[in-house]
Amino acid sequence: IAKPLNIPVFVDAAAHILTIPDVHLAQGADVVGYSGGKGIKAPSCSGLILGRKDLLMSAHQVNSPHHGFGRDNKVGREEHIGMLAAVEAWVKLDHVKEMNTWVSWLETIGNKVSAINGVKTTITRPDPELIHHVTPYLHIRWNPEQLHVTGEEVAEELGTIAPRIAVQVGRNEAGLTGITLVGYMMIPGNDKVAANRIHEVLSRKRQPKVIPAMKNPVMNMVGLWDMEVQYFSSKVTQHLFIDSQEGNWITGVFKTDLSSRPFSGSIDGNEVKILCKYYTPGDRILTTIQGNINSGVLAGDMDFDEFNNAKFTAKKHKYPQNKKPITYPKHRPQSS
Repeated sequence: IAKPLNIPVFVDAAAHILTIPDVHLAQGADVVGYSGGKGIKAPSCSGLILGRKDLLMSAHQVNSPHHGFGRDNKVGREEHIGMLAAVEAWVKLDHVKEMNTWVSWLETIGNKVSAINGVKTTITRPDPELIHHVTPYLHIRWNPEQLHVTGEEVAEELGTIAPRIAVQVGRNEAGLTGITLVGYMMIPGNDKVAANRIHEVLSRKRQPKVIPAMKNPVMNMVGLWDMEVQYFSSKVTQHLFIDSQEGNWITGVFKTDLSSRPFSGSIDGNEVKILCKYYTPGDRILTTIQGNINSGVLAGDMDFDEFNNAKFTAKKHKYPQNKKPITYPKHRPQSS
């Protein structure tokens, strides 16, 4: 489609590994861009573009240190050399040996935690033909009714208490919960630290959770709510439209200036919690709202996952009263 119209094709291969010769250029792309801080393991703010020389020279022309428009893409000498060193190391690297090393680290963790009664582990290797997110995965699964803890709770503790370990919450399957780890972001010694820490968290004795009954809602929330959201340096008006409330459970739409996002939530007494998941191509925004209703005003906090948080207050929208009779037209107007 693009070639006959003389439109250059750029491939965003940020998380892809380098292929020599480059697979994207071989398939017809004009330019391909890689992130330095992912699989290539260069400095995080570095990047690499390959392709048609005329297009690359145009990019170079407006790039640092030249005084191009806005002087964006300002990358230091350290990142330039770091990117070059990473590529030079990449072409000499024994990638099969590296993959086996990553797997051995995950095996160290898996062997340690699988000794806990009720914990199961599996390691999956990437497809040999895969060129993006090329890493083995360690999946740790257990029955939350047996260990009295969920994957979400374990991930929260691992990510907030030193030594901090970033893990993915495993998808629930057949009544199981869990966490997932990858190998390619680890360095020697991390496996033993992670193994001991995860074992300590999962082997801890816990009592079954007693979930208290939810309180009766303080009000019927159905309707339009005007929200005043206070960010760090600005304040905006947004809206919650709650279209249904069945007991303690609510559903509706969170409306911003740019999108309308379905949500689900709860009202426990005067405490309100809402979760909104919004997806666009290449991105995801999770919005969690928590607040309390007092004298008809809902106030609290909003969490935007990686995009930080904000404060808010909300009141039910008051529609103007128009108590006038409405006449239905009996014929077409004779003039406009």
